[in-house]
Amino acid sequence: MKKIKVFISFLLLLSTISLVAQEKLISGTITDENAEPLPGVNIVIQGTTTGVQTDFEGNYTINTNIGDVLVFTFVGMKTQTYTIKASDATINIVLAEDVSILDEVVIVGFGTKKKVNLTGSVSVVDSKALADRPVTNVAAALQGAVAGMNFSVNNAGGALDNSVSFNIRGSGTIGAGSSGSPLVLIDGMEGNMNTLNPQDIESISVLKDAASSSIYGSRAPFGVILITTKSGKDGKITVNYNNNFRSTSPILQPNMLDSESFATYWNEAAANAGQSPKFSDDVMQKIRDHRAGTLTTETDWNSSSNNWNSYTGGFADNNWFDIFYKDAAASQEHNLSVNGGTEKVNYYLSANYLDQEGLLNYGNDQYDRYSVNSKISAKISEKLKLTYLSRLTRIDYERSSYQSGLFFHNIARRWPTVPLRDPNGNYVYGNEIAHLENGRNKDQNDELVQQLNVQFTPIKNWNIYANMNYKISNSFNHNEFLPIYSYDEDGVASPAALQYVLWASGGSRIYESGYKSNYFSPNVYTDYTLTLNEDHEFKVMAGYQSELTKTRNLGVNRDDVITTSLPTINTSTGDTRGYGGYQHWAIEGYFGRLNYNYKDKYLLEVNGRYDGSSRFLDDKRWQFFPSFSAGWNISNENFYKDSKLSEHVSLLKLRGSYGELGNQNTNNWYPFYPSMGIGVDNGNWLVNGAKPNTAYPPGLVSTLLTWERVTSWNVGLDVRAFNSRLGLGFDVYNRTTFDMVGPAPELPGVLGANPPSVNNTDMESKGFDLEISWRDSYNDFSYGAKFILSDTRQFVTSYPNESGNLNQWYSGREFGEIWGYTTKGIAKSDAEMNDWLAQHNQDRMGSNWAAGDMMYQNLDDDPAINNGSNTLDDHGDLSVIGNSTPRYSYSIDFDANYKGFDFRAFFQGVAKRDVAVGGPYFSGANSNMWQSAGFTNHLDYFRPEDTTSPFGPNTDSYYPRPLFDSGWKNFATQTKYLQNGAYLRLKNIQLGYTIPSNITEKVKISKLRFYVSGENLVTFTKMSDIFDPETTGGDWGNGKIYPLSKVISAGLSLTF
Repeated sequence: MKKIKVFISFLLLLSTISLVAQEKLISGTITDENAEPLPGVNIVIQGTTTGVQTDFEGNYTINTNIGDVLVFTFVGMKTQTYTIKASDATINIVLAEDVSILDEVVIVGFGTKKKVNLTGSVSVVDSKALADRPVTNVAAALQGAVAGMNFSVNNAGGALDNSVSFNIRGSGTIGAGSSGSPLVLIDGMEGNMNTLNPQDIESISVLKDAASSSIYGSRAPFGVILITTKSGKDGKITVNYNNNFRSTSPILQPNMLDSESFATYWNEAAANAGQSPKFSDDVMQKIRDHRAGTLTTETDWNSSSNNWNSYTGGFADNNWFDIFYKDAAASQEHNLSVNGGTEKVNYYLSANYLDQEGLLNYGNDQYDRYSVNSKISAKISEKLKLTYLSRLTRIDYERSSYQSGLFFHNIARRWPTVPLRDPNGNYVYGNEIAHLENGRNKDQNDELVQQLNVQFTPIKNWNIYANMNYKISNSFNHNEFLPIYSYDEDGVASPAALQYVLWASGGSRIYESGYKSNYFSPNVYTDYTLTLNEDHEFKVMAGYQSELTKTRNLGVNRDDVITTSLPTINTSTGDTRGYGGYQHWAIEGYFGRLNYNYKDKYLLEVNGRYDGSSRFLDDKRWQFFPSFSAGWNISNENFYKDSKLSEHVSLLKLRGSYGELGNQNTNNWYPFYPSMGIGVDNGNWLVNGAKPNTAYPPGLVSTLLTWERVTSWNVGLDVRAFNSRLGLGFDVYNRTTFDMVGPAPELPGVLGANPPSVNNTDMESKGFDLEISWRDSYNDFSYGAKFILSDTRQFVTSYPNESGNLNQWYSGREFGEIWGYTTKGIAKSDAEMNDWLAQHNQDRMGSNWAAGDMMYQNLDDDPAINNGSNTLDDHGDLSVIGNSTPRYSYSIDFDANYKGFDFRAFFQGVAKRDVAVGGPYFSGANSNMWQSAGFTNHLDYFRPEDTTSPFGPNTDSYYPRPLFDSGWKNFATQTKYLQNGAYLRLKNIQLGYTIPSNITEKVKISKLRFYVSGENLVTFTKMSDIFDPETTGGDWGNGKIYPLSKVISAGLSLTF
């Protein structure tokens, strides 16, 4: 009997296995809620990679087993699952639209709003776009991520403490002392985004038009950037750790000539100028011997000058860009965050450390950032909620005291023949390494932010908010210039002058300064929502805001440090020179907003703000700023829902706005007070044996100074199509700034003072923004792409320039206009030049014209080539030959995911820009020999057919003949050398892999991702490779700047 039972049990087990393993062919049709078939729906057996897609009619067929779970996914639709039963053969599924897309909430001024109900121009950046890039500050990560947000690299270039400059929709003002920068708010409080840990950011909203930003009044005439940091979430504690290890290297550095080519080039430039050779035959031979390795030293002693030979007497072969810059510099970043909570209390805590090494080989620069952040929210009752936020950031930045624009200027002028070390191994005086190594410049900046937010809901739909914001910022700088030494032929040191800083031999100086700022801002506002008949929704909001900033600064400097091991003010013996002062400004504002929504079809918003600023006199202090915006969601109209277009386009919305704002953001906090200049110990006479203090008579001020006024309109279109796979946003805008502070009318010199500035200047900005996105998936593969394109142009519409001087603004002038000469090209022979001069008098441009010089075109009736009176009415042969304003800024962002792998490539560029470059970086041997440069590009210079140059003839050259002391006659701003500054740069490329959760969960890890990343790896441009198209400026002229970096990095993200 027992054997029979076992046998029967065995048969039952076999039948069960057979049943489970039984394959079933399942087919069906997938439709939407309107019974329209959905092609491209993914059907995957859960837990496997087996899957199919629906055809164009929405049909599918798949082999399954009983008990399998089918997962139906489609972009823009809610995911559905179905478990296969024995009786199943046909499974038809209706997918519902994912309303979470429609319910996406956007942070706006003093509130939130559904994205589909926006009537203003707002762009949103997700935190993922920031978290995965190895950038040191938020601004760098935003470049190319927002249509209409323009970025530029200032004169500090890629210095560790520098960040890109930015504006929204172009420059907003040219008023004297005015700022056109957007307002940056971090959790509703003004702040510097570059002190923020990028890992702490939840989302960023960019308010671009007046309707969106007018609620902030005079603080936001040129847009607002709203940054929301992460908050705690209900549930178990989640801990996240991520790190990043980076290697940075300079990009697009000029290639210096070798010493022999350089000396030959220099001698030819001297010969063309009728000068004797700069390098003698003896030195030329030493240069050849040193390059051949038969002469191992770089210099010899010059007994007549008691110095080591350098420049024209040196015979080294140094590439100073290679000497001064590292091949690679290491950096690292670590971030730890904890969040969790209950229904009553939740919290988010984080700590971040960034350690970044600079690119300089000597006088190394170092940047360290430490930040801790906490946000705690408590639900005291059903009606009362409190949130406390605290954020502390410290930034330490240390570099050589000689690291300035002058240093970068001098790199180009450092000849390859200049020796690095003398035969005794000491650095040769004058190559600036001693300057870099002796003296440090140290900055320490601390910022503490504290916020307390209270939300009280007395009754349903009525909320009262109170925010108390406080920020204290402290900075301290210690800057030391220590003695440097030169060495004689026996290696004996003697004090030397710290060139360009302290000219006294053995001189030293200590600078110390401190700055403190206190910012306090209380806000109180309330909103109420009322819905009538389920169709009419009203929301009203009103509030009060005030801001107060107080600053204090002081500084002191002193010469003659006693000991370099302790360089302080107290250990210096020279005269003490000090300064100090304090300032404050305040602003108050009353604001209100009304929103009306009819069936999500017709949208209306009205904003008003009444602001008062301490920067104006009483009768000019207060101004009212209104804005209006409206939207029409055509896709919610019945006639549209019945149309064929609705089957493919789920959102079609038109919107428009108009608003007025004022600008009080000036660098003069007291423009209406006449100020007296005060000098200390600078009188030209003696009182009791000492120079007295002095005071200067105050200048004149205008009692009529008032607000700059800004008006703008915006028209936009929002589209979402193909089940939300395709998204499109398009905006056209116009912004006019009136009453900017311009130059005062001229008054007779007998007045004895400069006339005061007045509000007398206007300008206009106009352009468009376009964003197109696509997101789709196929089985385990998903991908997305986003294209952004924007353009802006600015024109001066009114400016007091009666003479039309081209060196000033004038009515009708477009920003970035480049006035220059039109050129035919380089004369290939003396005969060609003489024939040209017979018809074109170039005496005003220079003299001694010959083959290899430039031929300038005549554009007016006067045969003389000149700029006339340099005015609009008489500009001679000048014309507008280009424009330096970046046009058609664009970006392309592509990402993809497949079975745990993720990939991203992000390109950013400018499609149109002209750059009129100048200075020795570009022109080479043209000015005097001390203000010239020699790069490999410069060898493409004119050489006649019968040349004796070892480089051979070159009559189709890019450059004219090298010519010292030529007065720039061949390099006047002109069409031939106007650079095409357009570029496309691979800003970021990244590959990551996330370990499958079924593996990581075994060791209590919910997510583990590894990634490698590259930043600024490839640049496509037609611009001269002497320059980086993003850094054509510089403190001392074109290109003389701390270089940008290429970054290779790797890291991980761990969550448990």
